[in-house]
Amino acid sequence: MNKERYWVTVVSKDHVLRGVGGNFMQANHGKASSLKQLHRGDWVIFYSPKLKYEGDEKLQAFTAIGQVADEELYQYQMSECFMPYRRNINFYTCNDVPIVPLIGSLDFIENKKSWGYRFRFGFFEIDQHDFTLIKTQMLASTSIRQLNNSSSKPISYDTVFAQNSN
Repeated sequence: MNKERYWVTVVSKDHVLRGVGGNFMQANHGKASSLKQLHRGDWVIFYSPKLKYEGDEKLQAFTAIGQVADEELYQYQMSECFMPYRRNINFYTCNDVPIVPLIGSLDFIENKKSWGYRFRFGFFEIDQHDFTLIKTQMLASTSIRQLNNSSSKPISYDTVFAQNSN
């Protein structure tokens, strides 16, 4: 089994909500290259610089968290001329977490004054320290539920981590 890895992808909140609703993710305008790096059980945190893709209203928050569900990379016909690549994701209930209060503690942001630079690439790996810091804030005071879990029972992260370490 591959070692669990942690990723951040940059997506407007309106597009994040589409993915959460359909249990999928796209990255970098539907390109396959980023998604090929993902493996079942990897964690993905979604950072939303804006509320809407075509809008100007800033959000600057982490807005979704989930795990890669399988090894399948597939294309989806969204329109006659747009077939983006997707991966299936198991999303968890979470809070939106503004990034500004976390900047000083996040190791992946090397230049704290130009913190937004790292996000310009749209998809990148982070270490376990940064993942845990963000995850803890996102899951604070939420009933932890896997959104596409058919039983709709709460799932603890201890259970999730134990299942993935087998």
